[in-house]
Amino acid sequence: MSKVKVLLAEDEMALGMIIQESLESRDFKVRLCENGEKAWESYHQDKPDILVLDVMMPKKDGFALATEIRKTDPYTPIIFLTSKSQTEDVVKGFGLGANDYVRKPFSMEELIVRIKAHLDRLRTRQNQSDWIAVGKYEFHPTRQLLKIDDTETPLTARESQLLQMLLENANDITDRTLILNQIWGSDDFFNARSMDVFITKLRKKLQDDPEIQILNVRGYGFKLVC
Repeated sequence: MSKVKVLLAEDEMALGMIIQESLESRDFKVRLCENGEKAWESYHQDKPDILVLDVMMPKKDGFALATEIRKTDPYTPIIFLTSKSQTEDVVKGFGLGANDYVRKPFSMEELIVRIKAHLDRLRTRQNQSDWIAVGKYEFHPTRQLLKIDDTETPLTARESQLLQMLLENANDITDRTLILNQIWGSDDFFNARSMDVFITKLRKKLQDDPEIQILNVRGYGFKLVC
């Protein structure tokens, strides 16, 4: 069985080497790059299974790199490493298509658990090849698309995960804390704000079918009515 390929972009080389050694000791294959430009080149050469990107890097920062990758690749999981804690930075990162945010300092065990969780979710999506009916829409989890009539609308990785989870509990309440822990990794304030932004984005993308609603059940969670 081939090793999971991790592209790690981190300009603090001492930290990068610690992360690389820790991951390789768990049987991952890691390519370490010290700036965004080298990471961009490595992405095209190696076709990694997952990307772990520092936000603040020279030449091309993590946000810029993720933006370029998501233009052609909506699937490969992206985890940001950052010392930033501003809500707008977290929301921006998820809006660019990131799958997760890990704040420095962090434990290696936490990072490894998150990497494995996102790889598991990716494998699950890859095993789902059919369109799913959502009111007048059709939803393709693997391709991360919504379709109504002949119009297709792309979804980010996180939008797709969120819609899929709501669909699993269609016409019933999906617990807010459960969503945060399973998709965002924790139920802290910043992730909760980010989730609310993504709920708003999904409502807009589903607005062409007035029978579909995503209701906020205060104190409990959300209900997808369709």
